[in-house]
Amino acid sequence: MAVELKLSAEQRVDAGKGASRRLRQTKKVPAILYGAGKDPEMLQVSVFELSKLMERDAFFSQVVTLDVNGATVDTVLKDMQRHPYKDSVMHLDFLRIRAGERLTTQVPVRFLNEDDCKGVKAGGVVHKDITDVAINCLPKNIPEYLVVDLADLEVGDSVHLSQLHVPEGVELEAFAHGGDVHDHDHPVVSIVMPRLTKADEEEEAEAEAEAEAEETPEGESKTKGDEADTGDEGGEEEK
Repeated sequence: MAVELKLSAEQRVDAGKGASRRLRQTKKVPAILYGAGKDPEMLQVSVFELSKLMERDAFFSQVVTLDVNGATVDTVLKDMQRHPYKDSVMHLDFLRIRAGERLTTQVPVRFLNEDDCKGVKAGGVVHKDITDVAINCLPKNIPEYLVVDLADLEVGDSVHLSQLHVPEGVELEAFAHGGDVHDHDHPVVSIVMPRLTKADEEEEAEAEAEAEAEETPEGESKTKGDEADTGDEGGEEEK
């Protein structure tokens, strides 16, 4: 089900790195709006309003209605540039959309019942190969996320793209252009046995050696040859 998301934006005139730097100092984030056969628009949005929206996973996949100086336009977030080490957003790209036109966007995959998974209880671990997938659909049909239930998966089991349940009207982009399904049917999640590291192997070997030493009865460290020699020497003394 579609989620309603709104974000206020203002038009900006200055461009370039210097202008963007000055803009961020005023707690604004530079953005660009493009698509739908119209000229690109340079925008700016509030850091505080953006931060609140980013707390919702839907912001990264659902339709975002931008209010640009009182005029609304439906968009999807196409790109977000983050600072390499600071917790801040550097730039946003929004794509205009039309209600009757299909679009391609990314939606997250949610994994249910990880702790209750049969394979995990048997000692396996969950290996997530894909955490978001590209879909193709009308804007009104964009799901907030796709779900994979891990409860009945055993060690060695996996779920592929073709096994994902997608809502009506939604198509996985991997299969949208024909061709052999198997060529694009990548694994989404697998249950595998954990691999031992070199340190784990050495620790396990030490533990086995200690266990063997504890199991050996006292006095059995002598070899059979030593015992035989001792017997011969005793016989000679009796003579």
